[in-house]
Amino acid sequence: MKCIYCGCKDSKVIDSRYVEENNMIRRRRECLNPDCQKRFNTYETVELLPIMVVKNDESRQEFNPLKIKQGILRACEKRPVSVAKVDAIVNDIEKQIQNTLKQEITSAEIGEMIMERLKEIDEVAYIRFASVYRKFTDVTHFMEFIKDFESMLSKNKK
Repeated sequence: MKCIYCGCKDSKVIDSRYVEENNMIRRRRECLNPDCQKRFNTYETVELLPIMVVKNDESRQEFNPLKIKQGILRACEKRPVSVAKVDAIVNDIEKQIQNTLKQEITSAEIGEMIMERLKEIDEVAYIRFASVYRKFTDVTHFMEFIKDFESMLSKNKK
């Protein structure tokens, strides 16, 4: 790291601390030039790749975690699911998407991730989200989905 005072290209890290509110690392450095030896701070952040969401009509838009949160909050309306739990789901999905290192993800993949997590925390919210996400054409398709869900639940309880 180049010293900001003398321009020397050699410095050593004295201390590193995680800055939680900005999700970055603060490093305290010391210049190794014997004539300078001044100290300075540097901040490091993880560079996130812009991720594009491929919609059902093949259009693309930038990934927006707020849209995920809004969809989950709608499904969890009047349910005993805290906002902190919703935020944890959104953060978990965002990390999972970033960790794939893909620059594009389909809205269907995101929808499945959301449903997987809702299934674990609230059955009613899961069914609400599925009813919008899966776009059931009639009541029979919806009832088949609920029957499949019930049979899955009964298998898990055994």
